[in-house]
Amino acid sequence: MSKTERQVTVVIPARYGSSRFPGKPLARLGRKPMIQHVYEQAVACRAVTNVLVATDDDRIKQAIEQFGGRVVMVKGDYRTGTDRVAAVATMYAGEYFVDLQGDEIPLDPDLLTDLIDPFLRANVEMGTLKRAMDTTDDLQNPAIVKVVTDAQGYALYFSRAPVPMVRDDADGRVVGGLHHVHLGLYMYTRKALLRFAEWPTSTLEDAEKLEQLRALENGMRIRVWETKHASLRVDTPEDVPEVADKLQKFEVLKRELNLTRGPAGR
Repeated sequence: MSKTERQVTVVIPARYGSSRFPGKPLARLGRKPMIQHVYEQAVACRAVTNVLVATDDDRIKQAIEQFGGRVVMVKGDYRTGTDRVAAVATMYAGEYFVDLQGDEIPLDPDLLTDLIDPFLRANVEMGTLKRAMDTTDDLQNPAIVKVVTDAQGYALYFSRAPVPMVRDDADGRVVGGLHHVHLGLYMYTRKALLRFAEWPTSTLEDAEKLEQLRALENGMRIRVWETKHASLRVDTPEDVPEVADKLQKFEVLKRELNLTRGPAGR
């Protein structure tokens, strides 16, 4: 495989006009806008070749340029972030593209590695990540997307509902090894990404407002790998103070660990 084919381009779709949270990519989390936190973690990932923010808004473009990031303007009415990523794929070379949602903040660059490394070794068209769920609140929260996989690790379904439902547990508690959160990033081969963008919005996609269901309804299998790396997600303006506080505490802890290890990493 050539060097060009091995390139992994991370595209972070970022639009200003979110119905639930206008201007979300620019929400301040500490001293930085949210989009900068996401961008810097992607750039720090050893498995990534290029990182781009795809937007149609000059305010977001200016914010990216202010911290030295790369941004591409993608004008038009795109249905989802993945459709915007597909538009970027028509402009840039490379065989592999990662759609990293701009409100999914990795706390460690290796979260992306947990998707990219196995994807490059596997013969698959589309992949994503899951993480074990650890709170009942997440299971009942429709803003938290759940995923169910088969014995080979392929997605059976994604839902905002608490799936799988444990029939005999009226309290709806999380069951270890059974309930998983789906994370907001996908990896595609170029051909699969462009094919995905050609399909019409599917019935399940429209009902759940989950773009990955378009792939399942059209017979594209989605390989799901598990990560143990944490991430933070912002869905509404009310999430910002809590996420900002968690992010600050994590960064303080990381600095303390680095000081303990010393310059040689010992």
